[in-house]
Amino acid sequence: MPVLKHWACGIGLLVLASHSFASNSGAEYNIANGLAPTAQGQSISTLKSFQGDFRILSTKSYTHDEQAKFSPIDYAVSWGMFADPYFARQITVRQYDRFLNWKMKTLPVSPQKAMQMVSNMHIVPATPNIAQQIKQVRRGDLVRLQGELVEIKDRDLVWRSSLTNTDVGEGGCELFRVKSIQWIERKAL
Repeated sequence: MPVLKHWACGIGLLVLASHSFASNSGAEYNIANGLAPTAQGQSISTLKSFQGDFRILSTKSYTHDEQAKFSPIDYAVSWGMFADPYFARQITVRQYDRFLNWKMKTLPVSPQKAMQMVSNMHIVPATPNIAQQIKQVRRGDLVRLQGELVEIKDRDLVWRSSLTNTDVGEGGCELFRVKSIQWIERKAL
């Protein structure tokens, strides 16, 4: 049977998890540190409220790309049926350059439905406390995240969240400003 590969948001494989964040300080890193933007030309706007229970498939820290000023970590997540540990264990992921590749040997649902249950989320902390908590999330955790999908502007950069779970490729990820993290399970995988 062929291996089915899926790409979204730049989605589609390998667990790379680094939890060391650069000690980026200064006004241009306020958003990544859970503070209000004060650097000239920076803004963050709410697009819509967003929440859910997500199984963490992998995390990837970023310190040197342009987006690290806003989102210091990405979460590869599954939800719905794929948040069940039985299915989540079957998903192989690779995060790189703000993209996610994932695959399953056998899909229990149609490829279109499967694509709606796995995502790469660019995490933006809403407070300094959340900026610390997002570092504590580990592969296998089931977490309830609450917050909002956002658009961030920084001079010529416009980084806008996807507002649907049906898009894939560049621009298909959620840019998720997290206001609350609640652990439902820790390391179930």
